[in-house]
Amino acid sequence: MDISTIDWAIISLFFILTLAIGAYASKSAGKSTKDFFLSGRNMPWWLLGVSMVATTFSADTPNLVTDIVRKNGVAGNWAWWAFLLTGMATVFIYAKLWRRSGIVTDLEFYELRYSGKEASFLRGFRAIYLGIIFNCIIMATVMLAGIKLTSIMIGWPPYKTVWIIGSITVVYSLMGGLKGVILTDFFQFILSMIGMIIACIYIVNLPEVGGLSEMLSHPNVSDKINILPDLNNAEVVIPLLIVPLAVQWWSVWYPGAEPGGGGYIAQRMLSAKEEKGAVKATLFFNLAHYALRPWPWILIALASLIVFPTLGDIQQAFPNISDKVLADDLAFPAMLAILPKGLVGLVIASLLAALMSTLSTHLNWGSSYVVNDFYSRFLNKEASEKQKVTIGRISTLLLMVIAGLMALGLESALGAFNILLQIGAGTGLLFILRWFWWRINAYSEISAMVISFLMACYFQFIVKDGMADYEKILWGVGVTTVVWILVTFLTRPTNKKVLQDFYTLIRPHDIGWKPISTELGLGSIEKTSLATEILMMFLGSVLVYGLLFSIGFLLYGSSLYCAIGFGISILSGIGLFKLWK
Repeated sequence: MDISTIDWAIISLFFILTLAIGAYASKSAGKSTKDFFLSGRNMPWWLLGVSMVATTFSADTPNLVTDIVRKNGVAGNWAWWAFLLTGMATVFIYAKLWRRSGIVTDLEFYELRYSGKEASFLRGFRAIYLGIIFNCIIMATVMLAGIKLTSIMIGWPPYKTVWIIGSITVVYSLMGGLKGVILTDFFQFILSMIGMIIACIYIVNLPEVGGLSEMLSHPNVSDKINILPDLNNAEVVIPLLIVPLAVQWWSVWYPGAEPGGGGYIAQRMLSAKEEKGAVKATLFFNLAHYALRPWPWILIALASLIVFPTLGDIQQAFPNISDKVLADDLAFPAMLAILPKGLVGLVIASLLAALMSTLSTHLNWGSSYVVNDFYSRFLNKEASEKQKVTIGRISTLLLMVIAGLMALGLESALGAFNILLQIGAGTGLLFILRWFWWRINAYSEISAMVISFLMACYFQFIVKDGMADYEKILWGVGVTTVVWILVTFLTRPTNKKVLQDFYTLIRPHDIGWKPISTELGLGSIEKTSLATEILMMFLGSVLVYGLLFSIGFLLYGSSLYCAIGFGISILSGIGLFKLWK
């Protein structure tokens, strides 16, 4: 593409504003680790909620959605829509528990909940495993999307994208800590949404697409628009709908949709002023993430089936693109390359904003693990706050270097998504139950982590193409779950004093804690019943799904179904409000 002067001006202005926000936040970020990693536990809920949404709105997310839609139609998005159930469980069951813990990172949970050297090992090992290895894989997939975007729209080679984007992201992350990340997230999210909506409107009305109604009736698109897969076709409905809704949401660990909460979502909840703020922030995140944001990506993906029906068409239009990265997810930046001058700059800036918001969050989150759960816990217990912030900044830089190098070797967003799902398969149920069943111990988590990883390696390097992805997920869930449950009963329980302190501090529902609550003479000390919270989770999910579908039916021109979906959302919202109040 030939980027005009006005486009470069818009992109440059975005970079300048981003760095200015980081500089503003740097005034308080270096005081302590709580300031650097939790912004002083003083963030308003709405800002935390927007930050969660901005983090999950990465440049790789629209690429992933485009890949899914081109292969499996709109219904293929159930692979990630199903995680709404996980999100709503976090909102109404787990958010307040995380905030009550008062910890700095979610990995501190291990020595709060478990005992012995095994708990210390688990905390230290996962600090490296999640904070460095797993985290860098995620950042590499995000950077891969940036590489594909800039290679088509700007013409940058991969190394140049990694260098420029990585450098700017590192600078403002180093300066402002989590506060800088959250403030830039707010600015970047607004810019991202504006850019996507404007780009979607322009692309759908391209002469070759012909407007919304013409696009939806086009033979390349008409069989891709169903929100639900063909219920009479088992080969389609099982992997696209049944497995995600029946198994995947509660059994698979995935960043941003961890069963029971965790990762950077937990980091935001721990940064809230109080319990209610943590709950509100997480509710806003799920509402915006699943109901308000997907449709511009979906419409652009559908339009790409008309403009670039095959990978060969993309390759013909962009002959300099390497065969190594040529995949369906490349159709998204290919569509954006059609945009006119001025709008191109806005859209590039909006996608770079999405990319950098995700990278900055993962940098700060991973660095918090390295500092709080490895360095100051095992290497230098007497480290001062200044030393810990310094180590945090050094680890932030190193994480970006590792992720950038890994990004140069990846190929497909959907492929990376499936690998991450497989690595987390079978661990989700443990993360849900560990708050409510006293018998789960550190060995339970160690065994689940090891077996799920070994199963992922087996399917990735040995079986490879011998099984469908959903079959691999089911086997991973089944084997991992059986193993960690057996290990739970075959190993000694957590120290009773640790369990009693945990129960008194967290105040979970006493279901699964009877031996501990009875011995303490406390009974249930949580006011809201678990049944009520599960009902709120269900109503919240119906509310969001209703909005998601009603917006879709509105775009499809189906007024009746739109009204039904919206009505269901309103009724669910009324019921949820009454229960919550």
